[in-house]
Amino acid sequence: MCHHCDVPTATPQVVEPDVVLDPVTEDVPLAALPWVTIVWNDPVNLMSYVTFVFRNYFGYSMRKAHKLMLEVHNDGKSVVSSGSREEMERDVQAMHEYGLWATLERSE
Repeated sequence: MCHHCDVPTATPQVVEPDVVLDPVTEDVPLAALPWVTIVWNDPVNLMSYVTFVFRNYFGYSMRKAHKLMLEVHNDGKSVVSSGSREEMERDVQAMHEYGLWATLERSE
């Protein structure tokens, strides 16, 4: 009730957004676990081509694209992007269209 009149006042209700829990961890919201696109080394594609793909598709600078390409070459793989599952599915599909071997997985 309003202190100066007899009109009831509305009390705002705080509504928590729907949170979907990861069935594996059960206590961590899925939104807190972004997905990543991983590009794997292969015996077919040249290093210069992999760098070109990273620059062309992701818009990375030459320096960043070269660094990621070296991770693929030297470490066997590189995380090249992160985001929602849908975004990473698009990135993986694009990498496949360029002829690169790529997968997506939940970020750790």
